[in-house]
Amino acid sequence: MESKVVVVDVKMPFWSMVVFMIKWAVAAIPAMVILGLIMGLLMAVVGGLSGGLFGGVGRV
Repeated sequence: MESKVVVVDVKMPFWSMVVFMIKWAVAAIPAMVILGLIMGLLMAVVGGLSGGLFGGVGRV
């Protein structure tokens, strides 16, 4: 049996919300570093492959 839930309001004290958002922002920093490393590695691989494939193009 399926039941639907609708959230109408979330009661949270202001300073508790501020602390939560600061923790959220601090937790995002290592996540962005990890994603940046993965993207850098991916770009290095793609750049290395394209440099190997198209390295002779344009040489005289």
